Amino acid sequence: MRFTNKTILILGGTAGIGEAAARLFRAEGGKVALTGRSQAALDALAGEGFTALKADMGDIAATRDAIAKAAAALGGRIDVLFVNAGVGGFGTLADMTEEFWDQVHGVNLKGACFAMQSALPHLNDGGAIVITGSIGSMIAVPGNGVYAAAKAGLRAAARVIGAELLPRKIRVNMVSPGPTDTEIFKRDASPEEIAAFREMLSGVVPIGRMGTSEEVARAALFLASDEASFINGIDLFVDGGSIELK
Repeated sequence: MRFTNKTILILGGTAGIGEAAARLFRAEGGKVALTGRSQAALDALAGEGFTALKADMGDIAATRDAIAKAAAALGGRIDVLFVNAGVGGFGTLADMTEEFWDQVHGVNLKGACFAMQSALPHLNDGGAIVITGSIGSMIAVPGNGVYAAAKAGLRAAARVIGAELLPRKIRVNMVSPGPTDTEIFKRDASPEEIAAFREMLSGVVPIGRMGTSEEVARAALFLASDEASFINGIDLFVDGGSIELK
């Protein structure tokens, strides 16, 4: 019950890692609000008692409004901000377009940074920000340059933001998943393609399998909790050894 009497806002909490984190935070006593783009998923989570607000992190004004509404629903304060929303996609340098670049960076970098800015007036001093990064920012996967650049930029921004928020004792940390079995890699793919992709990813992870949403979410909860009170500015890889053992 590490989050008893704590308020948590998850940006991107309707599926995968974000939804897993929402359930874990609440199971440990937290009062949870979340955002997402799927109205059906939001309605389902609202029916379970979560404060669920529709917002696309690529829309800065809509996210700012959703954060203000979430803070009000949480009693006017946010103890933990989990910046999890993100988009992916592949395209080589030869195939890259401005539209694709702007779409990915508009959510993963620009949207994330402005979301944190919007949350600042509502964050409690002594609180925590956890950001979802990716080991994709560290490894050279052909076709992943746009996504990698956005996540690497977010990592750099997180370090600076962490330094800026030291006077308020707000810790800023990042959790970077490796290959994780979430819905994002299943979109627009056939069952056969999903199975082949899962097998391929499992083969490149030293531990021999993909991670689960809950495994990444548990790392995020640790960084958000008082157990990590002396941890600030790190990028925690939850990747089955993909970075560490190669």
